[in-house]
Amino acid sequence: MHHSKWSKYLSFTSSRDWLYRYSFGNAGLRSIKTDLGEGTVMHCWVPKTRNASRPNILLVHGFGANAMWQYGEHLRHFTSRFNVYVPDLIFFGESYTTRRERTESFQAESVMKLMEAHGVGRMSLIGISYGGFVGYSMAAQFPDKMEKLVLCCAGVCLEEKDLEDGFFNVSDLDEALSILLPQTPEKLRDLMKFSFVKPMGKWLPSFFLSDFIDVMCTDYLQEKRELLVTILKDRKISNIPKITQSVLIIWGEEDKIFPLELGYRLKRHVGENAQIVVIKNAGHAVNLEKSKDFLKHLKSFLFDSQSTPPPPLFPIFNSIWS
Repeated sequence: MHHSKWSKYLSFTSSRDWLYRYSFGNAGLRSIKTDLGEGTVMHCWVPKTRNASRPNILLVHGFGANAMWQYGEHLRHFTSRFNVYVPDLIFFGESYTTRRERTESFQAESVMKLMEAHGVGRMSLIGISYGGFVGYSMAAQFPDKMEKLVLCCAGVCLEEKDLEDGFFNVSDLDEALSILLPQTPEKLRDLMKFSFVKPMGKWLPSFFLSDFIDVMCTDYLQEKRELLVTILKDRKISNIPKITQSVLIIWGEEDKIFPLELGYRLKRHVGENAQIVVIKNAGHAVNLEKSKDFLKHLKSFLFDSQSTPPPPLFPIFNSIWS
């Protein structure tokens, strides 16, 4: 499809992207690329001025669009309390590598190198879907640097045999890849059907969906496929390391990409340090579909224990402070 310079100006997706850029800037973040050496460059939104007395938090995106689209709605709730870092994982947004590694543990090491480059020693993390795989790996590899972990619809405990057992709503890996990395309006509609309880794909005109694919889904396509294939290959729960951090697991009850059973598996795997919250009438895109509920649970897990809450002797005070 030939694109004139003007079609970029008329593109809804590009304008929305520009709007998010503007709002990230407005929220006190700046966009910066860091060369990590050995062929890896990572882009990240970082605080314009870092407040040493505040805790650090990392917001890690999943597949689909980019970090700005997945966290745009929630950002301002965090920037008032945390130093917020929003990285683009490798092969998303402006991050890439010339190396051959495609594992989530390589992504995790790279994000940690990036944080070290920004002088961040300890951090909490919210990871959505694939971002949760990366966050989990960071927690396993760098236990002393990772504080709290929120894993949202992250099928960390899936196994390769789940695909053969028909556990997912697709018949094989190729079908899964064609939906998770949509290249046609039909496939993007399929992805929306899988991601939302009430998909809006039905009403969106094809040119609008094509535009989204064009701006968001065409870069590093082969590499993204390799990331997905690598996640699944030979994956067994028995090989997944245990982690010791305090973990909040959030899941959409109707998730058709990573069925809820995977949330319970993850809870069992992590053990007593994990709590799970299941959000009704939400699918895989629970962060977008039930944005308020999602935020409420994030806040009570991440905010409340930051400072010791007052004892519940004065309900009036509590209602004022909460």
